[in-house]
Amino acid sequence: MNFSAKPLWLVGFRPFFILACVAGVVLPVVWALMFSGGLPAPQGRFSPVQWHAHEMFFGFGWAVLGGFLLTATKNWVQVRGYHGAALVGLAAAWCLERVGMALGGAWPAALFWASNLVFLAGIVLLLLQTLLRYRKQDSFADNYFFLLVLPAFLAAKVLLLSEAHFHAGVTMSLGLFRMAFLIMLERTLTQFMKGVFQVDILRKPRLDQAIKLGAASLVFQAWMPSMLAVVVSVILAILLLYRFLRWRPDLGFRRIELAVMYLGYLAIVAQLLLESLALRGGVAWTGSLPTHVFTFGAMGLIIPAMLVRISLGHTGRKVVFDGVDRLVVHIMLLAFVVRVVLPQWFPGAYVHWVHLAAVAWSLAFAVLGFRLTPRLLAPRVDGREH
Repeated sequence: MNFSAKPLWLVGFRPFFILACVAGVVLPVVWALMFSGGLPAPQGRFSPVQWHAHEMFFGFGWAVLGGFLLTATKNWVQVRGYHGAALVGLAAAWCLERVGMALGGAWPAALFWASNLVFLAGIVLLLLQTLLRYRKQDSFADNYFFLLVLPAFLAAKVLLLSEAHFHAGVTMSLGLFRMAFLIMLERTLTQFMKGVFQVDILRKPRLDQAIKLGAASLVFQAWMPSMLAVVVSVILAILLLYRFLRWRPDLGFRRIELAVMYLGYLAIVAQLLLESLALRGGVAWTGSLPTHVFTFGAMGLIIPAMLVRISLGHTGRKVVFDGVDRLVVHIMLLAFVVRVVLPQWFPGAYVHWVHLAAVAWSLAFAVLGFRLTPRLLAPRVDGREH
């Protein structure tokens, strides 16, 4: 069989969920060792903190988001989707970016930036082509938000790797992931609650639109007057909390695969409120608390459940979380407590909390990768092609 025709390259989630698990195992431990001085940081164009932020958002985060969107967009517009050689090329570009971030500090600028942008630019162009070319058969009228979000990731990436604009790059990257997660939660929780509990949760077009517009505006938080950013953040948090209370959390928390979605949603609310406090000044906490509430609370809880659910459903299996899947979720809950909560109580042990959280995150994705990889390398069990 031709290499690009193997089951791994049939649909986007297959290679990129494996890469996400690899990144989830390796990157946190490497950062923890860098943070404590046990491993030298990459030399050259960016600081260790810039490397860490970039690799978690654009290495790990975009392996997940890329795999999800390559799969979801084809379903939204009812087309075959990118497969075969196109996916091989994208996966190779993702790997090249990791090499460039590790070793490319001394490379000529043109070579470094080529290695750093080819994956994201390539996948963004392919996703935009799908959404624009087949927009008349798109299942979701609000997919125009992705026409803003996807190209903006390129700007956020460049800003994040600029010493002078690092903070703007972080807030923009976080804002874009927050936007993507809110759109995904709005769509998937509606379907899951209907499928599992036969209930319709609150969907008011004006409320949903206001939430997405508020989240879109906060992508550009770094360029807002601080008081305006505070007001928008608080209003968005209130709207999200209002909707959350009417999304039947009393039912959602009964199933762990749904509970983590609700907890991730609440982490987004908490991040907005904490960020608004930080913008007003006068608060002191240990570490980058608002950022890590989002990365560990939203990304860290929602992503493992999403990987399990998609890898089961899209390989022809019944979507049921077993004991090992639930174990992964509990490990990530532990990682959240260790990285976000305990440093506020015992700041003197901060380095130890960073190490323990990294080990927990790495362990969770090692278990997840061990579970998912055989499914993703094999044909669907129901006989369908993709």
